[in-house]
Amino acid sequence: MEDKKGKHSENCENRKIFIYRIVVAIILIVSIILVYILNNLGNSKEVGAMANNISNEIIGFNSIENSIVNNTITTHVTSEESLRKLNDWKLVLVNNDNKMAEDYVPPLANIDSARQFDARAINSLTQMILDMKAAGIKNIWAQSTYRSPDKQKELIEESIQEYLEDGKTEEEARTLTLRGIEEPYSSEHNLGLAVDFNNVDYAFEETKAFPWLVKNAEKYGFVLRYPKDKENITKIKYEPWHWRYVGTEYAKEMNSLGLCLEEYIEYLKNN
Repeated sequence: MEDKKGKHSENCENRKIFIYRIVVAIILIVSIILVYILNNLGNSKEVGAMANNISNEIIGFNSIENSIVNNTITTHVTSEESLRKLNDWKLVLVNNDNKMAEDYVPPLANIDSARQFDARAINSLTQMILDMKAAGIKNIWAQSTYRSPDKQKELIEESIQEYLEDGKTEEEARTLTLRGIEEPYSSEHNLGLAVDFNNVDYAFEETKAFPWLVKNAEKYGFVLRYPKDKENITKIKYEPWHWRYVGTEYAKEMNSLGLCLEEYIEYLKNN
């Protein structure tokens, strides 16, 4: 079956090259005739310029024909494996440039009476927390998980108000707020695949939980979503407390390649 497909593909390519050669040959013949006629009309500058232009076109067509024959004109096609990954729900990219559909409601399950997470990934989250506690990290909890878009809007308004009370202008307050809290439908918390640990502050980096997560989170399908050295790409400040579920396959590959989610999506599109 593979041999037949290969031969069919080769035959199609050969036919394409043959057709291009015929077209280029016709253009070359017509161009040569025009150059001959123009050169015999007179020696004016205008006629000479026209002849030179046509000569340059001939050279250009020759280059195109050579490129086609040598297969130097190529178009990128994303592989089937990369397309499979790009269509996986675990890799949905949500940020300020890629808003989730406003009618999307994630399949949720309860962590406890106050918190929810995507039902397809909740076992990975709860097991990761249990294993941290079993490793002696007792002071660990999921502070913020799924948030509705309405809750997201409420948090933004609260943050802006706090900055205004600190003396910031309206514009400054909004800019500072959106560096840490995304707009509704732009937050991974609205997607139900993100978790913020403990008190959601930089003190988390100094706890035993953080280095444990850096080393082990990929085994449960989680990645540090907003790394310190990727702020110019994620457009979000470094957040050691914020972890995103992407599944073990992708978490391990992202960490191995040293890519954040935005970079990983581009990597897949080009492979």
